[in-house]
Amino acid sequence: MAAAVNSSTNYEAGGNGDDHVEQVRNQQVLARDYISAIPEESDMYLNTSTIKLKVPAGEEFKGSVLLKNLYLSCDPYMRGVKHSDSATTKQDRVVFFSPDSPIVGYGVSKVVDSQHPEFKAGDLVWGITKWEEYTLITNTESFFKINHTDVPLSYYTGLLGMPGMTAYAGFYEVCNPKKGECVYISSAFGAVGQIVGQFAKLMGCYVVGSAGSQEKVDKLKNKFGFDEAFNYKEEPDLDAALKRYFPEGIDIYFENVGGKMLDAVLLNMRLHGRIAVCGMISQYNYEQHEGVTNLMHLIYKRIRMEGFFVFDFYHLYPKFLDLVVPYIKEGKIAYVEDIVEGLENGPASLVRLFSGRNAGKGVVAVARE
Repeated sequence: MAAAVNSSTNYEAGGNGDDHVEQVRNQQVLARDYISAIPEESDMYLNTSTIKLKVPAGEEFKGSVLLKNLYLSCDPYMRGVKHSDSATTKQDRVVFFSPDSPIVGYGVSKVVDSQHPEFKAGDLVWGITKWEEYTLITNTESFFKINHTDVPLSYYTGLLGMPGMTAYAGFYEVCNPKKGECVYISSAFGAVGQIVGQFAKLMGCYVVGSAGSQEKVDKLKNKFGFDEAFNYKEEPDLDAALKRYFPEGIDIYFENVGGKMLDAVLLNMRLHGRIAVCGMISQYNYEQHEGVTNLMHLIYKRIRMEGFFVFDFYHLYPKFLDLVVPYIKEGKIAYVEDIVEGLENGPASLVRLFSGRNAGKGVVAVARE
């Protein structure tokens, strides 16, 4: 990665008696440009700016909070949404890579200063922030206050944050599972997939997952309790592989991959099966997406296939916590993190995710509390 560059921050409070507010270094990870392929470390660079530890004065900053970022999340969706994607509505689109701007993503933070009635200095929160030491947030709609601090704070980048909530919404709300059903999860070792599999097992389902290495396959079975798992890279015929693990068919498919995997799954779905479309990581780097040829099975088998955004289910977050926090404390859910220390190691962690070399939920520890 390129050497650090010095610059001043975009937000510096001045006047109105705050000229003597403490000013600190603010290390950042910036994007060189929009991303049109698999991210590489050279697409990002370190920058050092300065920032005052106070929300700036002015009407435009009412309701704003200044955050000290503690943990940042590395997620596949950070590549999946492009700046030029006109098919995605503005309200659903977040640009994660913009030229010479800090990368945007989910994180866990501590409130340093607040002009918002619901947040005060010292509060711990999680939501969409930036890849830097300190971030001024002018729209707090995506932020949740952290009340359960008797679990690792880093869990709020994954198990107790957006990925966990995604797993909950997709499995329970979209798929409407029943005890004894057969569940298949692609990219099952990912932050969402590993949680979906454990939710399904706790409900009494038969669960199979696929992943990209034998090590991940072993962990799915031995650590996360999946009934079976396979390495999709070693399966020349995905249809045959699925028939081997689901001789009577699949009731629920939690879709994270798309492309050839989705085509094979459609051949193996049972009557009235449900497919929750969470992501399609195999397609994120294609300008022209692969076609799917077996869609007629949606009709033949009366399959319900539904895409979803976790944002539509955030009103259920308290209900989600009521379910998952006891599971964590009772040791009923296992969770694996791949934590790197320091912003300077963030780009390598993010790139590792897209090559399948991650050893768990990707997390960048910026500062520990």
